[in-house]
Amino acid sequence: MAPLNVAVQMDPLGSINIDTDSTFALMLEAQARGHALWHYEVRYLTLEGERLTARAHPCVVRRERGNHYSFGAEEILDLAGMDVVLMRQDPPFDLAYITATHLLERIHPNTLVVNDPRSVRNAPEKILVTHFPDLMPPTLISWDADRIREFWARYGDIVIKPLYGAGGAGVFRIRPDDENLPALLEMHFSRSREPLMAQRYEPSVRRGDKRIVLVDGEPIGAVNRVPIAGEARANLHVGGRAEKATLSPRDREICARIGPLLREQGLVFVGIDVIGDYLTEINVTSPTGIQEIARFDGTNPAARIWDCIEARVRRQKQGS
Repeated sequence: MAPLNVAVQMDPLGSINIDTDSTFALMLEAQARGHALWHYEVRYLTLEGERLTARAHPCVVRRERGNHYSFGAEEILDLAGMDVVLMRQDPPFDLAYITATHLLERIHPNTLVVNDPRSVRNAPEKILVTHFPDLMPPTLISWDADRIREFWARYGDIVIKPLYGAGGAGVFRIRPDDENLPALLEMHFSRSREPLMAQRYEPSVRRGDKRIVLVDGEPIGAVNRVPIAGEARANLHVGGRAEKATLSPRDREICARIGPLLREQGLVFVGIDVIGDYLTEINVTSPTGIQEIARFDGTNPAARIWDCIEARVRRQKQGS
């Protein structure tokens, strides 16, 4: 198709790891297809009247450590004039994140925002997954410390985590004889007005927490993340080891169940987390894992994502 103008809303380019960052892989693929790229940080978004702009730089990316991007002169970019905006800043999913989705909703779908900002706002990962309770381990979301303690008493070995956290931050395993839960609850609720999520601990996490990437609701690959010794979390951010993974029949059953909802809601690039037979999260804000899948499987997930984006842009232009 004709080259597209693509704005990428993300964290500072200089801070990324080019060997693991999924946004960087998406930018490389877009550039290889002839699309023009601009980079901006969400703090430079501005709405004035009906015009949504960002202080942005045209950019070129390359797979060279220490020299992986170049910026052109800064400009005030009218985002309604872009063909695509990739919303790829990292969580936390807080009021700043929610505000950005409201602003980007002003230009979508005439400018295709990936993922759909309304759906991202309405489907934070630890809440969207609760639409499929039969696919999940026993789960509780609550502000009520007594209910959380009752859940712990019922299941004995649980994991608690902030509802809007990411990257494994603030995730704790609480064993049956653990004396820290009361203090953890006190600490959390003294600092935050947000509820906590509690889930039954699944021992199969020792064999890995599988990240499955779906594009337009279809699974395209997976990577297994194995926790290091002495660590309950498998996130790569906290030292988890990436291993090659294949999709089991149960994985495909889970994807078949959730796929139609993802397509319907414009969630083009999604990463789900599966531990054993259980779905634990549906990541829609800034999912990762495509570089690891590419290395293990010899595939190009970024190309599959751009195929889907380009098809959506074509349909939008034909319908307008």
